[in-house]
Amino acid sequence: MSQIIIPVDPFDYVVFGGTGDLAERKLLPALYHRQMAGQLTDPTRIIGASRSEMSHDEYRGFARDALKEHLKKGEYHDDEVETFLKRLFYVAVDARSEKGWPELKALLDEGQDRVRAFYLAVGPALFGDISEKIRSNGLVTGETRIVVEKPIGRDLESARALNRTIGEVFTEEQIYRIDHYLGKETVQNLMALRFANALYEPLWNSAHIDHVQITVAESVGLEGRAGYYDKAGALRDMVQNHLVQLLCLVAMEPPASMDAEAVRDEKLKVLRSLRPITEANADTLTVRGQYKAGASAGGAVKGYLEELEGGVSNTETFVAIKAEINNWRWAGVPFYLRTGKRMSERISEIVVAFKPIPHSIFGPSAGRITANKLVMRLQPDEGVKQWIMIKDPGPGGMRLRHVSLDMSFADRFEERNPDAYERLLLDVIRCNQTLFMRRDEVEAAWKWVDPILTAWAETGQTVQPYTAGTWGPSQAIALIERDGRTWHESD
Repeated sequence: MSQIIIPVDPFDYVVFGGTGDLAERKLLPALYHRQMAGQLTDPTRIIGASRSEMSHDEYRGFARDALKEHLKKGEYHDDEVETFLKRLFYVAVDARSEKGWPELKALLDEGQDRVRAFYLAVGPALFGDISEKIRSNGLVTGETRIVVEKPIGRDLESARALNRTIGEVFTEEQIYRIDHYLGKETVQNLMALRFANALYEPLWNSAHIDHVQITVAESVGLEGRAGYYDKAGALRDMVQNHLVQLLCLVAMEPPASMDAEAVRDEKLKVLRSLRPITEANADTLTVRGQYKAGASAGGAVKGYLEELEGGVSNTETFVAIKAEINNWRWAGVPFYLRTGKRMSERISEIVVAFKPIPHSIFGPSAGRITANKLVMRLQPDEGVKQWIMIKDPGPGGMRLRHVSLDMSFADRFEERNPDAYERLLLDVIRCNQTLFMRRDEVEAAWKWVDPILTAWAETGQTVQPYTAGTWGPSQAIALIERDGRTWHESD
């Protein structure tokens, strides 16, 4: 089955931070792939904007090098790259002065009637300055959108201030708060599995589901982000956005439609139903960890403090949380969240563990009966596995085996699986906000996370060391095993 590609009308995408790491690794390759698929129509333009002085041709050279480095083997085609590079332009702009803004306005005025998207691939400290400059230079039209990357604040107060600042220039309908995890194929397949099949939704409740696990594990360390990461930590960097958003999609009620507001209304209800974690229960419901020297990818790696080049830090590189949702569907069903750096492998998955059968009719010789699990893998190999019990083939009595029904996207579909940014970048142009966070979602997530941060500070909860290349501190194992459960191991 071939993918249905629907071209989009011509647009202008202005990428602030156009020479930065995100533009180089993700945004430019994603837009190139959408051209390869036939979705970009003339005279669509991608305009890089940053402080560095650079000509249009020099920026095209930068983009060519980025594509050569970050495209996979067989994806770089000279003719297609040259066509793509002709769409690229560059303006040297200073977010805190008037430098470059008249030149950007003149360039954008050439495409006055097109959809105009501003992507802020810069630090949040510049969001307000850039928004104000966009307004004061008359760059906001009826077809303007703005895309902002995480982090949206570092706590509830700063998130509200940031939302307020951007909201003074743009309407909520024009603001796209991006979380690339929501653009992953498996995340959207979660909604298809639940709401397009009669099989799962009748079982999607506390009567049939024992618990849910959400793991986002990274094998890398700081990767040059020490300055940012030591001020943020894993709770702010990963839990408040990525993991909480995944939890919402697993737990939300069926929306009335796939309309953006209907979906986001249901996600908001989940956020508001999360059981508070405070000083009274933080020690039993959360674990903080920090990696020390160990081995990863076949070689020795430094510990977190060594990567910081010495000093003392109580910043967590690992978090495990036992979350609960106080509503009728999920009462009594724990959601175990886990994320960390320098872990055993790079993997992101959602595990829905069903309750065991109430009674076995098989004798001891049949072997142990393992409860069913639905495992949705987000990365590195996107796919879905349903674990069930079957009879082991062959004569000699009834022997049971735990096996998986596999649906690997790579094996099932011949087409290339698009990167999450490809979908999200063009959803902005198509004015589809379903996979983007609404203002009240962001603030509701911070309302749940803020008390955890406060509890850690008030109780003095310290980070627990774990060896790089493992699955985190032993306390995280205890968090789930004292409930008679265990973390799912990838298979």
